[in-house]
Amino acid sequence: MDTRLNIIHSAADYIRAILAANALEPKVGIVLGSGLGRLSDEIKGQVVIPYKDIPGFPVSTAIGHKGNFIVGKLSGKTVIAMQGRIHYYEGYEMDTVVLPIRVMKVLGIEYLFVSNAAGGVNTSFKTGDLMIITDHINQIPNPLIGPNMDEFGPRFPDMTRPYDPRLIAIAEEVGKEMGIELRKGVYFGCTGPTYETPHEYKYMRIVGADAVGMSTTPEVIVARHADIPVFGMSVITDVAHEDDDTEYVTDGEEIVRQADAAAVKMTALFKAIIQRI
Repeated sequence: MDTRLNIIHSAADYIRAILAANALEPKVGIVLGSGLGRLSDEIKGQVVIPYKDIPGFPVSTAIGHKGNFIVGKLSGKTVIAMQGRIHYYEGYEMDTVVLPIRVMKVLGIEYLFVSNAAGGVNTSFKTGDLMIITDHINQIPNPLIGPNMDEFGPRFPDMTRPYDPRLIAIAEEVGKEMGIELRKGVYFGCTGPTYETPHEYKYMRIVGADAVGMSTTPEVIVARHADIPVFGMSVITDVAHEDDDTEYVTDGEEIVRQADAAAVKMTALFKAIIQRI
């Protein structure tokens, strides 16, 4: 057997035993990005499973990522939420970065919700905006490189609609009902860990990006490989700066603070969307 499959199934078996003891069968997976862990506080009857306790599982080291699975009820559905994700820039191989998504697939999730803190490339965006991700440009190594895991999906998966149109439509409807302004746009996934230079921002804008971050796209690729519908949302935590702005500095701590402030709106949206699926 592919050694990657051994790692995936060993982790899933460990988690499944804990979930079975609590009569939990998650149907919705959620990935909570930098500063967006507040949604986990809304999960009822939660069971906390630290990444460090799961066999073969990586530990998240990024700012604002606690490193736990939180399992319980949200809007009447059983969810499994990642309280912090794994990033390529942390030094992990791509199979390790996307391991949690494949584990959640084995555990039976039917939908994946991903969130992130992102830089606003679109000049009309402002700090605190919520952007529904409609498409992406991936510049992080593709996690499907290497022998295909046929158990999960085909060698050449279709990526025509990486973000599910039905879930996007539900989100837009919910946003209107709740009076929350929602942006829509294309997410540019890059490796990091440096923030973008002014000319990198310009390049991303030219190629069609509206927001940029250091995550998400590998998770979405693996989810779509496994035929899991995906909904994605970016919280715009800082905005593109010009090269003649001699005073501007990108502050990682401030980005987490901005994400935390916007997390209230994002939490309300995610709860309402999950209730309707």
